[in-house]
Amino acid sequence: MTAGQSDLAGTVATVWRYPVKSMRGEELNAADINTQGMVGDRGYAVIDVETGKVASAKHPKKWRRLFDCLAMLRPNLTDGHDTPLQVLLPDGARAVGGTNDIDERLSAMLGRAVRLTTAVPAAPQLEEYWPDVAGRARQNTVTDEAMPTGTFFDGALIHLMTTATLDALRRLYPEGRFEVRRFRPNLVVASAAAETRFVENDWINRTLAIGKDLRLKVTGPCARCVMTTLPQGDLPEDAGILRTAVQHNRAAVGVYATVLAPGRVVRGDEILIS
Repeated sequence: MTAGQSDLAGTVATVWRYPVKSMRGEELNAADINTQGMVGDRGYAVIDVETGKVASAKHPKKWRRLFDCLAMLRPNLTDGHDTPLQVLLPDGARAVGGTNDIDERLSAMLGRAVRLTTAVPAAPQLEEYWPDVAGRARQNTVTDEAMPTGTFFDGALIHLMTTATLDALRRLYPEGRFEVRRFRPNLVVASAAAETRFVENDWINRTLAIGKDLRLKVTGPCARCVMTTLPQGDLPEDAGILRTAVQHNRAAVGVYATVLAPGRVVRGDEILIS
């Protein structure tokens, strides 16, 4: 590719938003992305009242049940704005964000006093369990991890992954169920190339043009954690998911990106890389 040219990286296959950190999210047909990330993504988090830390399924012994909850921001068809947060609880009940009721229900479910909030702590922290997987820096231990100031994100504003990467992982570990929901990306890219390999590795430090206005800068690989191995709906617990990523791609599945120019992403949009 010569200077000034762009190649077709693929098309937007699916768009995902996760209104509450570590809860299951919602698949969308389109979403607005600004300099703070996808609008409504990780806008809420559950806070442990005792420690002040952000609850994350990265520490499954404490917070695994967050995966049993589905968080939604449904559009109001009269004005196009999102309605207040709704959380579908494991018992089938719905709770609304910003109420004492949801704090009480989540506390009862989790067995700890918690509160749901949009207010980010001054120095946000979460606990991460490192499972016994060879090749990782730590095994079978829990560490305190700092989060980016002012957000409930772990590493970057936007997370992308390709169908080529999912297919490569399936080929390497056919017994595993490599599904999008294990990896919680914002955008899944249907790869332009038919090959099954970790194509996102070639995108680092390059620019993605999506739709009319959206421009993303790919900043680095997304290193995976224990969350990818946890049961979720009908997905079984499977340490082989993380082990495969560690053995074959330095634990990375997908890439992180920052926002160079805001815009709207729509399912089916072409993605050009330069």
